Parts: sequence; C-alpha cells; structure tokens
Amino acid sequence: MMETEEIFGIRYAVGDVMSAVSAVLGSLKSLGRGYICFSNVFTVATALDKPIYKDALNGSSFTFPDGAPIAKKLRKKGKAMARRIAGPDFMEALLKATADGKVRHFFYGSTEDTLDRLTANIREKYPDMNIVGRYSPPYRRLTADEDREIIRTINGANPDIVWIGLGAPKQEMFMYHHKDKISGLMVGVGAGFDYQAGTVKRAPLWMQRMSLEWLHRLITDPKRLAKRYFVTNTKYIWHCIVGK
Repeated sequence: MMETEEIFGIRYAVGDVMSAVSAVLGSLKSLGRGYICFSNVFTVATALDKPIYKDALNGSSFTFPDGAPIAKKLRKKGKAMARRIAGPDFMEALLKATADGKVRHFFYGSTEDTLDRLTANIREKYPDMNIVGRYSPPYRRLTADEDREIIRTINGANPDIVWIGLGAPKQEMFMYHHKDKISGLMVGVGAGFDYQAGTVKRAPLWMQRMSLEWLHRLITDPKRLAKRYFVTNTKYIWHCIVGK
C-alpha cells in the first residue's frame, strides 16, 4: 500500500504515476468492489462545501493528487515523493501495463460515439487488450430499475477494472454509492475517455510539465470552465490562507 497524507481532511496516496499503477495492479484482487479517485483543486473546493463529497473521496481505496497545487502541498508537508498523478496519465500507464490481455476492462460513461472511438483506438494500440464491455448511461438521474440493470450488465461482464468517465463530481458520487455493488475496481478518470478517444486534444507536454494544463483546458473550453476555475480556485486559495 502507498503512504498517505491529509490535506483539508482529504486523504491522498503519495507517489508518482508508475508507483500508483504498481500499487493497484499488485493489489487488484483485494481492491475489487472498491474505487479510485483523482482529486484536484476543483474537487477539493467541492469537498469543502459538501461533506458527502469529501466522504466519497475518503471512501476510496486510493485518492491520488491530480493537480500540481495538491502535490506541492503534500511535499510541503514532508512527503518528498509526492507527484501529480493525473487520471489520464494513470489510465494510459495502466492500459499499457495490462496490454497482454490478462486484465479485463469495462468502460462506463460518455457517449456511444466516444466509446466507439475509445475502444477502437485502444484495440489499435494494444491488440491483445481485453475489453469485456462498455455502457453509455443517459444524461439524467437513473431510475432504480436502470441502476439495477447497469449493475447486472457490468457484473455480468466480470471485469477486473471498470473505468468511469462521468466527470467530477458525478463520477465520484457514482462510485461512492456503488461501492460493494460493482464487482470490479472502479476508476474515475473523467476526461481520460475523451483523450483516449481523440475527441478532445490534451495540452502539449510542455504545458503539462509546467503545470499549465488547466490553462489549455480553459482556452479550449472557456464557456464551461471559466466560472468553475474562478470560483473553485478562489475557494482553494482562501482555504489555504485560512488554514495557515
């Protein structure tokens, strides 16, 4: 298991992408029916406003710091090995590590078109990848019957890993409420589906290395993200000041 540290009451696993992948694959059997979260400034601000969302982040098997400010704060607390572990980076690394087909993958979320492209691209890159199913849910609250059917569909495919691409905070709440109901390990990667499908272009590597990926996302999707970044970043900075 990985070393952990708390920030604003949220428990983070400390390491880098490869150590995270190693920890997950090394404990995949025991992690089944659990879930993994990736937490950034937005999810921290959301958790500070909504206790149940903080419960969802802390109810995971691992919550990784998907944000340079979070990783930096962990290092300031003495965790020198803390690095940003972005959901899409983890997804790519874990897919590569399981390209031999020994691990069964299921994809839940996004649109049928995105799922078509995602699975086609993964199979082109990793021909032996074992994809056992995918499901595009409706963009509304599920009925009780629909929820039961989704659980039956996923469990019927007997996956080892269930990738959840609903976006935060929806995907974390879905995993929180379906813990112990879904047979595989759920991993909430949000935009990871779009990046793998090629429907959204990720920031250039130099921007990722300079912790400017948020700026690239803002420039490419200002209507959706401008207000979110302004509000949540302000809340995060305020809590950092108050915390000090």
